[in-house]
Amino acid sequence: MKNFFEVCDATFSSGHKHELKNINFDIPNKGEVVCLIGPSGVGKTTILRTIAGLERLKKGEIRLNGKLLSSRGVLINPEKRNIALSFQDNCLFPHKNVLQNILLGLERANRKEFLFSPHELLDLFKLKNIQNMYPHEISSGEAQRVSLARSLISSPDLLLLDEPFSNIDPILKEELQNLVKEILIKTKISAIIVTHDPNEAFYLGDKCGIIISNKLRQFDTPYNIYHFPNSLEVVNFLKRGSLVNVKIISKKILKHKRLGIINAKYGCSNLNPFNEGNSVKLLIQPEDLEHDDNSNLKLKIIDRKFRGTNFIYTLKTVDGELIHVLVESHHQHLHENNEEFGIKTPINIDHLVCFEKN
Repeated sequence: MKNFFEVCDATFSSGHKHELKNINFDIPNKGEVVCLIGPSGVGKTTILRTIAGLERLKKGEIRLNGKLLSSRGVLINPEKRNIALSFQDNCLFPHKNVLQNILLGLERANRKEFLFSPHELLDLFKLKNIQNMYPHEISSGEAQRVSLARSLISSPDLLLLDEPFSNIDPILKEELQNLVKEILIKTKISAIIVTHDPNEAFYLGDKCGIIISNKLRQFDTPYNIYHFPNSLEVVNFLKRGSLVNVKIISKKILKHKRLGIINAKYGCSNLNPFNEGNSVKLLIQPEDLEHDDNSNLKLKIIDRKFRGTNFIYTLKTVDGELIHVLVESHHQHLHENNEEFGIKTPINIDHLVCFEKN
């Protein structure tokens, strides 16, 4: 069975600013979601515009539901693709009010039946009280919610969302993420969502693509990207752990100059096969280490961040390596900067993710 959506060996370009080469990713089944993550300016929006038919594909192919949409010699017009694109910036019609803007989604010629009525969407997106107001009378966050509702009600085969929650109040953002995910699941609308927030992407996406320095560095499930990043570029972008210098004793045992022996239940990640005796960099994530007040292994605290249900302590070795450790908020007592912080030994990590030393 062919994939529902495919980007094959594609080169995306928007003038001289962005050129992404040899891009490959897919949506195997209708209703699944892909999130594209990366810093600003790497070409994520250019990918969406090209999929929508607003930019030409320089090389490769884009297929949707078995139909060729774009190649070097083919460009299906945007209105014939049944693809909806919701931009980060306000793209509402200024002479139409909120409800009228949403109703425009019903005018798509090849629109399919949608499970929610316009007035149900007004309620769900908390727009009922402003339905008669015009774009210049509402906030950027409200405008973004209107654009989302309009795109969804058009019932596209593929929904493209460019930073859909960037202007949303943080208090409302999580609720809207939950809402959009629920609607996509119920309506079985496939989506490609561009974001710079890994947590947002990991929640919404069945698969995620990491774009760094104009390349698709990794395309995989959120779990695999988090636990098995395939390059230092991905590790540095996610900013979720520390890289420390270790020596490989065996496929399941490493040794660190200060932390001592580090054991692994499942051995070294198969993405990074190294030999015994190699010196490598080990990725240690905050949840990999356990705090122990009675441990003989102690490091100095240089920072502490409160994260609601937990704290993340930043420790520093005498060699200057920084290590992050997660501790539940209800731990019996807090530790302050410059205190000694105990780490349980021996250190046991489920799987080791190692990279070559620079």
